[in-house]
Amino acid sequence: MKINKKTIVVKLGTSVLTRGTNKLDRAHMLEIVRQCALLHKQGHHIVVVTSGAIAAGKEYLGFPDIKATIANKQMYAAVGQGQLIKEWEALFRIYSIHVGQMLLTRADLDDRVRFLNARDTLKTLLKYNIIPLINENDAVATSEIKVGDNDNLSALVALLADAEQLLLLTDQKGLFTADPRFDKNAKLIPEITEINDAIHALAGGSVGGLGVGGMATKIESATVANGAGIEVIIASGFRENVIIDALHNKSVGTRFSTLKNRLEKRKNWIFAGSRIAGKIIIDAGASHALLKSGSSLLAKGILSIQDKFVRGSVVFICDVNGKSLARGVVRYKSIDINKIKGIHSHLIESCLGYEHGSVVIHRDDLVLL
Repeated sequence: MKINKKTIVVKLGTSVLTRGTNKLDRAHMLEIVRQCALLHKQGHHIVVVTSGAIAAGKEYLGFPDIKATIANKQMYAAVGQGQLIKEWEALFRIYSIHVGQMLLTRADLDDRVRFLNARDTLKTLLKYNIIPLINENDAVATSEIKVGDNDNLSALVALLADAEQLLLLTDQKGLFTADPRFDKNAKLIPEITEINDAIHALAGGSVGGLGVGGMATKIESATVANGAGIEVIIASGFRENVIIDALHNKSVGTRFSTLKNRLEKRKNWIFAGSRIAGKIIIDAGASHALLKSGSSLLAKGILSIQDKFVRGSVVFICDVNGKSLARGVVRYKSIDINKIKGIHSHLIESCLGYEHGSVVIHRDDLVLL
């Protein structure tokens, strides 16, 4: 029987790698490697987004009694990242599999050129059957350039890899109707077809102390990946054969169904790989044209803007009530949009003394939310 080859991103939380202790659990890491190696041998492409650098750093340094400042955490990450990769490399070497490390920050994903360079590196690793090991570059990342946590990072990595599936492995079996740590009647939700406010309300926080992202960030990650047509599964990292079973569509954790149509690759970046620089508020007529007629955004329909941004920035397009309707790449900087808002397209050049086209955001550079 011919196997349908897939690309799967496996995100591993710190709680999974340590089994809730303060040290890496090498035996459990080997079990994860065994599953990845089996799928790798079958021809599937595996990408691993691994947490655990800070935990590895603390262990390597003998758990020093120092304050949990940002600088100290970055120090732990700088020390621990090398240790973490050495552990993974040694375990994958048992199965004669090569690995390659990629450390990313938000700045690598905001910029279109750097986004494409990161994608090319990732795709080349997969082309030569090298398993990418990806983590956020915590040793240098500040709050301004951090992706936020490895849950959100894994969704962006799934976009980079054009993955079919994103598997978020955690210390919980999936998303429940209530917090199973406190409610014995909580039921596992096996499948979710729409991520709405009720789903977000079910998400809780991280209580382990070693991790960063809780269930809420996993829902955010699922929202981003689903929007790009990528299936997402939240499951227990301790379930036997969880990675293999997830890829083979067995009942594992909570499965988030994908949208019918995958976004174009450029629109993937607009939708999730770029930082929002500001907002454009539009009138009811422009809102209807965007949502119902598939139109571009014209200057005529713009009421106001928020924040300053340059040409080529990604902004939210909002209706008069402040609801975000779309994301898009602007063809004019904010100061010029302020000058041309409300006017007809043929008057742009006479107003500014130049023009970058008759639309403020072209339909090809716009993603509806």
